[in-house]
Amino acid sequence: MEEIRLNKFVASCTDLSRREADRIIQEGQVSVNGSITESPATRVTDEDTVRLGRKVLSRRSILVVAFHKPRGVVCSRSDERDRRTIYHLLPYKYHHLKHVGRLDLDSEGLLILTNDGDLAQKLTHPSKKLEKEYLVTVDQNFEPQVLLQLVKGVHTPEGQAKAKFARRHSARRMVIILESGMKRQIRLMLETLGLRVTKLVRTRVGSLTMGELPMGETEELRKEDIEHLLTNPPSKKPSA
Repeated sequence: MEEIRLNKFVASCTDLSRREADRIIQEGQVSVNGSITESPATRVTDEDTVRLGRKVLSRRSILVVAFHKPRGVVCSRSDERDRRTIYHLLPYKYHHLKHVGRLDLDSEGLLILTNDGDLAQKLTHPSKKLEKEYLVTVDQNFEPQVLLQLVKGVHTPEGQAKAKFARRHSARRMVIILESGMKRQIRLMLETLGLRVTKLVRTRVGSLTMGELPMGETEELRKEDIEHLLTNPPSKKPSA
C-alpha cells in the first residue's frame, strides 16, 4: 500500500495546492482516523480515513483539460467589471476546474485546466521552467535586432524581462518562447522596443500544443499526455 504525505493526499482530493493544503492542516482542519493532525508530513494511505472538517476525503482521478481561450474573456470565476469569463464558455461539467496560469483579456490560445491543485502548482512553480510558446503579431515591420534584444533582455517599466527564444515568422509576426515571467511580459517588452501587439496567441505549454483545437472548445488530456507534460521535455523547435 503506497504511503504519501498528508498534504499531497489532501491536494489530490481537493482543488487545493500543496501550499494551501499545508495551511489547512496546520490550522487543525484535517483529521486522520479520528485524530487531528497538524503535520503536513504525516504519512497516510488510501486505507486511512482522512477528513477535512466533517467531509471524508478520497483521491479522485486527475482531470486535465486543454481549452482554446478566445480573446475578450478573462481567466477568473467572476469579474468585478462584469466582463465575460472563461467559465461562461466552458461546459458546466468543467466548472469545478482551476485554470493553470492565465491569459489576459486581449490574448487567446492554449489554457490548461485541472482538478488537481498539486499538479497545478507543479506546472506553475518557477523552478519547473515550463515553456510557453506564443505567436505574436505587431503593428509594423520589425528589424532583426528586435529578436536579439528580446532574448538578451529588455528593461520594461515593470522590471527586467527576457525571452528564452525569439524568431521571425513573417514581416509582422514573431514566435516567442518564455519560461517564466511577469504579467503581460510580451506586450511590455515589445512596447518598450516601440512595437504594439495587435494579436497574441499561445500555441504551446510544455509538451502540449494547441494543434487544431477550435476556438472556445476543450479537449481532455490522456494519462500519457499528462505524464509527458509533467516531465517538461526541452523543446527541439517551436511549434509555430
